[in-house]
Amino acid sequence: MSQPNTAMIIIDMMNKMDFVGGEDLLENTKPIMDNLVSLKKKAKEAEIPVIYVNDNFGQWQDNAENIIEECMKNPGKEIVEQILPEEDDYFIIKPKHSGFFGTQLDILLHQLGIDNLILTGVAGDICVLFTANDAYMREYKLFVPEDCMASEKVSDNKNAIHLIRRSLDADTTKSTELDLKKTVTKR
Repeated sequence: MSQPNTAMIIIDMMNKMDFVGGEDLLENTKPIMDNLVSLKKKAKEAEIPVIYVNDNFGQWQDNAENIIEECMKNPGKEIVEQILPEEDDYFIIKPKHSGFFGTQLDILLHQLGIDNLILTGVAGDICVLFTANDAYMREYKLFVPEDCMASEKVSDNKNAIHLIRRSLDADTTKSTELDLKKTVTKR
């Protein structure tokens, strides 16, 4: 059976949103949720693996369940509830901004035979941008739907999308217009 060579990465959506600027990030994240949930559903239907890459909030002994549980006690709960990982999703905990820095993400992607990444999540101008940059440096083909990422400031998000498109040669087509079949090639 052949496997898709594309993966969907969901960055920092298990988020407490309890930091300075978190209220703004929460408000700017709400409008992307329907698109993000819909894109994840389409990815699952296309048998595209979904990988959550999430901050550890400085808690070096945490695991995915503890991170989610902690987020459910904070302002980010209303976002977290909409995009919870499913049993067959992967969950990688990251210590810094990029999903590749200090994690096993690249190893997992190679084991899955992934060449193309669909990057989504928050904050667009920090963690999504840094992950996109590191993915580009590793020669992954990038799809970063502009309606599936958010930042504390709308202007910063627009600037990040511009950089991702121009400097990282990413396709930033909106998720509602993105044809997942064009992101996937069967092996």
